[in-house]
Amino acid sequence: MKLNAPLAVTEIAAFIGAELVGNDQLEATGINEIHKVEPGDISFVDFEKYYDASLRSAATIIIINKKVDCPPGKALLVLPDPFSAYVKLVKRFRPFEPATKPISDSAVIGEDTIIQPNVFIGNHVRIGSNCIIHPNVTIYDNTIIGNNVIIHAGTVIGADAFYFKKRADREVMYDKLESCGRVIIEDDVEIGAGCAIDKGVSGDTIIGRGTKFDNMIHIGHGTVIGRNCLFAGQVGVGGKAKIEDNVILWGQVGVSKDLTIHKGVVVLAQSGVGGDLEAGKVYFGSPVEDARVKKKELAWIKRIPEMWEKLYGNNGNK
Repeated sequence: MKLNAPLAVTEIAAFIGAELVGNDQLEATGINEIHKVEPGDISFVDFEKYYDASLRSAATIIIINKKVDCPPGKALLVLPDPFSAYVKLVKRFRPFEPATKPISDSAVIGEDTIIQPNVFIGNHVRIGSNCIIHPNVTIYDNTIIGNNVIIHAGTVIGADAFYFKKRADREVMYDKLESCGRVIIEDDVEIGAGCAIDKGVSGDTIIGRGTKFDNMIHIGHGTVIGRNCLFAGQVGVGGKAKIEDNVILWGQVGVSKDLTIHKGVVVLAQSGVGGDLEAGKVYFGSPVEDARVKKKELAWIKRIPEMWEKLYGNNGNK
């Protein structure tokens, strides 16, 4: 998320109650998770095994729970609970804005776009021209939708990320990481009925131009989907996945978080994707393998009773 105006690191330190270590002349221009950071961003880290990655990242200002050597040109904000400090910043700079009417006065809707009954369009939403938004669609704040987009009934665009920190010493154990990202839907996309596309925690969930979704599809926070992809019913994609152009996911495919499915991949129905997939291949199974290999394995598995009978006879013993 980009800030509306640069903010002095000294002001940030005072606001969250942190000790400032390093360059006290810096200004922040954005707030981001570590995997999305750019120069000028504030990020946070609260596990020692991620210290090195955070300190070497593009982040300019890092909220951290231990005083360490500060890299040149950066600033550290040291305090016991970086997670809560980060959430405090998000709530300040992207506060929740209650709705006052079904279509916000701050929403911008393009020429010849059709909005069907019972649609909710939140604050600062931008929708292009020649779109059709069918009944009971909910579009959360700050969503951007291109031209010639169709969204079918009951779909929800821009709900919060499913992202929590476990606090084992509390009765209510899970702290919510507030979302300040967006959903961006590019031109010529069609989204089926009953889908859910979550906003990014701090960056953008992106659906590329020409991509088509069937009904009942879930896209997790911060996922980036390329152009001309085709997802069949009940596909689920975890947060921060990257799916390149021309990928086809058939019905009930499950995709884990933090992975890449490369260009032109086809994943057959009811498969489970747990890691990166090479471009241009067809995959099947859970966990997925090359579809030809997997089908040969299944053929051999079906022959196990026959082979057992030949080896051991009816008694099942040598």
